[in-house]
Parts: sequence; structure tokens; C-alpha cells
Amino acid sequence: MLERLYPMGLAMTVVGDAIIVAAGLGGRMLPTSAYLPKESMPLVDIPALIHLVREAAEAGVQRVHIITSPSKNFRTFFQDKSNYMELKPNISPELFNPGYGVEIVFHTQTEPLGLGHAILQALDRVQGPFLVLLGDNILCTDFAGITDFTPSAASKRLVSVFGQTGLPCAGIYSVSEEDISNYGVVKLQEEKVIEIIEKPSKLEAPSNKVLCGRYIFTVDTKQLLERKFTVEKYGELQSIEIQKYWMESVGLMGVDLSDYHWYDSGKPLNWLKSQIDYGLRNPDYSAELSQWLKDRL
Repeated sequence: MLERLYPMGLAMTVVGDAIIVAAGLGGRMLPTSAYLPKESMPLVDIPALIHLVREAAEAGVQRVHIITSPSKNFRTFFQDKSNYMELKPNISPELFNPGYGVEIVFHTQTEPLGLGHAILQALDRVQGPFLVLLGDNILCTDFAGITDFTPSAASKRLVSVFGQTGLPCAGIYSVSEEDISNYGVVKLQEEKVIEIIEKPSKLEAPSNKVLCGRYIFTVDTKQLLERKFTVEKYGELQSIEIQKYWMESVGLMGVDLSDYHWYDSGKPLNWLKSQIDYGLRNPDYSAELSQWLKDRL
């Protein structure tokens, strides 16, 4: 299933498409995710999906493909809401029309068969290499307030590295030893990823660098998913196996995003910490929130 909204071209760039994967069931966020898709939950006052769409647009893509599931409907997100500006005219206009400047394309993953299968749903409409953004991961450096919204440049950094190397890219991030076993951990040789271990123990981990939900996949992805790394053979590990294939053949670039703040709406405690951290960086709320926390603790 596919639906298109806002066809508004941009100048051609080396990476013209972005895929935002927002089809997961969100089991770890129940009961909230039974009522509200985790990708639509706000980071204080801006929904996660809006952060991601604007990040992709900032990277220069022409089209943003959003992978959904049958139970999710994000289409109302991309209807023009400029009439709300009458209520708060100081809010950045792009937050009321987040699809402006890019073509938004919806695709439905009818079965939860993993990241590779989700990506495949969009590839008939993708031209050339493309960005992949996981829908429950926000990466930002500059504070993006509602009155002076600044999109994240995380994906733009990956596009820059791809433009220099022509190689597939994976965003990586430094985490604490306590968190290592929750992620795919990478081993680096200079700037290239040479090993990926899924959720290792502290002793097994080759580094403290983990995959953080930002990728650039190359033009051979569709052929690899359909012919070599099929869901029947590899299940939900398709995307990891493709990255290992690139790693062992052409090379896989690791793009370090550790200087960003990483906010994850996939788990309740992580999201609660994200709200507090982001709130403390928000000039509209930081002073009062900081004082409340001091009093409360």
C-alpha cells in the first residue's frame, strides 16, 4: 500500500531519498503504544516523527518514505496546520507544515518481519542510495525549540561522508558499559566498521561504539534483500547481514555521532530520561524544571 502527499521537488542531491521506519509494534512501550504510535510521542513539545522528517529534509533529500503498519496512521501529521499559527504565531512555521519542501510517501509493512523487510517496502520508489532513519531515535546537537526550530544535522553528516567515499554508512555512538548489551556493537579499523556483534556482553563487546539508527544504504540493497539476504533465510537479521556483506566487500563507513544527544522513545525509562534531559536544555522550561527537580530530590 502506498500513498503520496506534497510532491514538491528539491534540487538533485547525491542522496535523494530517506526512509523512516515507523512500523514496529512498540511492545516495550505498552500500554501507551496500544493507543498512540511511539513515533508520534513528543519530545517535550515536538513529536519524534517531526524531528526525523525535518532532519531528512535538512540532509537534502527530495523524498521521505515513511514505513507504517496497518494499525498506524501518520497521514494527518503532514496536512497543513498553518491555521494553528493564529493561536501561537511565535512557533516556527515548519512545525505546522513539516512536509514542506519534500515529497512524503507512505508505505505499509503488513507483517512485522524486521528492518530489512520494512525497507524493502519502499524500494520500488527509491532512486539511488538512500538514508535510513529509525523512527524512535532522535539525534540532535543544537537545541530545537518551537520558536526557533533547528533540524538535526545527523543525517546530513552521513550524506557528507557518503559524498566523499561512495560507501554505505552506519551512524555509531559511544555508550556506557552498562548499556552495551542493548545494541549492535561495532569494531572499527580507522573509520571503517569491520565487525558487528548483536547485543554482546561487556566482555564480548569489541568497543563501546554502537549502531544508533542512522544509515546510508546503496543502490544494490533491493537486489540483496530479494535475492541474497531474504527474510525466509535470515529473518529479522537481514539488514545486519547486508551491512556485514558490505563490510567484507566494498567497506562500511562508521560515522561517529557521539557528539549528539541521543533520545530513544522505544523504552519507557529511556523516554522519561529523554524528556527530563531535553527539558533541562529547553530555555522555556529549564529554570523551573531544574528547581523542581532539586526540590523533589
